Amino acid sequence: MRIARSNRLFLALAVSAGVMAAADELPKGDAILDKYVEATGGKAAYAKVHNDMSTGTLELTAMGVKGKLTSYGAEPNKRSVEIELEGLGKVQEGSNGDLAWSLSPGQAPRIKEGDEKAEALEQAKYNADATWRDIYSSAETVAVETVAGKECYKVVLKRKVGTPVTRWFDKQSGLLVRMAQTSKTPMGDMESVSTVSDYRKEGDLLMPHKVDIQAGPMAMLITIDNVKQNVEIPKDKFDAPDEIKALMKKPEAK
Repeated sequence: MRIARSNRLFLALAVSAGVMAAADELPKGDAILDKYVEATGGKAAYAKVHNDMSTGTLELTAMGVKGKLTSYGAEPNKRSVEIELEGLGKVQEGSNGDLAWSLSPGQAPRIKEGDEKAEALEQAKYNADATWRDIYSSAETVAVETVAGKECYKVVLKRKVGTPVTRWFDKQSGLLVRMAQTSKTPMGDMESVSTVSDYRKEGDLLMPHKVDIQAGPMAMLITIDNVKQNVEIPKDKFDAPDEIKALMKKPEAK
């Protein structure tokens, strides 16, 4: 009996040691994120790009609705996205660096506040991947999982503002495969999972051109057809739309 108990004890210790060794073998999260920056072109390549314009399509897959997407981005944290949805109208999301807003058919114009505003300004940060340490306080590799047919490192990133973000990176290529996060919305917290693919070179940078998004009950597919970098962008492109300016003039607007 004593021998049997000893064997069980040694087995438990061996299993524990094996789990600890496996955990120790996982690469550090910051090394994985730095590898992604290098795999997509390197910091020097990111530093050469100061703005861009992308065009493509967004499809609400469950509804069978498709629309044209036009997106502008510029440093340090300016962003403008317009989506013309067939039969529904225009959706606009934007940030001028200080203010973030949203315009959607059937909904009142909205200025984002609090955590939602902070998240929008974070998402608008230009070349954020190359300067990820400005956004995240830590990056921890927690597991190896198969995602979209690829063996990936699962990395949990703690944001300086907002909830953590989880990303999965291909062990072989170092490229991002999937990301998941919980966002603040007027309807409450919403979890979204985005799977990225179709990496192609744009200038010196390797960029995904397809994003499958599951946001709550809604499924979307974004396809990017064309990207132009360091282009002339109209000076008013990142200005708040008239509907938002009118909202700002109201006494209750902050």
